[in-house]
Amino acid sequence: MAVKIDKKIKGYSVITPDDKAREAAAAKAPVAAALDESPADNIVHMHERIERPEVLIGSTYKIKSPLVEHAFYVTINDIVLNQGTEHELRRPFEIFINSKSMEHFQWIVALTRIMSAVFRKGGDVTFIVDEMKAVFDPKGGYFKAGGVYMPSLVAELGSIVEDHMKSIGLLQDPEMSAHQRALIAEKRKQFEERSKKNSEVNVAPAQSAALAPSLSQSEGEGRGGVALDVAVAPEADPESADNGSFPASASMCHKCSTKALVIMDGCQTCLNCGYSKCG
Repeated sequence: MAVKIDKKIKGYSVITPDDKAREAAAAKAPVAAALDESPADNIVHMHERIERPEVLIGSTYKIKSPLVEHAFYVTINDIVLNQGTEHELRRPFEIFINSKSMEHFQWIVALTRIMSAVFRKGGDVTFIVDEMKAVFDPKGGYFKAGGVYMPSLVAELGSIVEDHMKSIGLLQDPEMSAHQRALIAEKRKQFEERSKKNSEVNVAPAQSAALAPSLSQSEGEGRGGVALDVAVAPEADPESADNGSFPASASMCHKCSTKALVIMDGCQTCLNCGYSKCG
């Protein structure tokens, strides 16, 4: 392709590949400098080389299990990374467990040291929750307050770690949809109304049977008998017994591990998570 030159040539030079490389490097230099000044490069992530500060913030949780004589006190301390910036992050740094029960001393020390090492390693440490909650005691588990089933003491420790991670924003608790919450509220209302009707039906025959002696005494009053007033106390409804916030007759739901599974319309329904065996 021919190029016509209209102006006077004052000089010329040959552009070599090295010249092109230098021009490209000069063009990239301002961009690289801007990236170096970017605050993203100053973000501190959790890793095992971070030294422990003099002061840490944390929380202490109490475990009162029927498997042990004395309560366990679990303390989880957190470190705050990038404090005062938009990238501020709170991460668990160490864990301690204190109890008067010395029978568990060895495995408690081993467990807390391993967990603390995992916390300081960095990365995604939330997997430790699922691993601990999956530990089952061969002697059987127990129900904690509220009717939640715990398969082992280690599983309850995992549940505490999970609650702590949720409180510092490391784990997100999946929220129920408005439709699901409304469905659970409707099921609980239906169950309470049905229990109330059953209670009234059971009380009526008892009142009739208790009033029979009173009627016979009244009939004998004309023959010199004495009339007696019999006060009838309503029968206690076993369904209304308080087990946390769920009926005492409820069984354990395999989905949420809570004693909130009741029979409604011939179908097992959970009053806690909304699970239904019939779909």
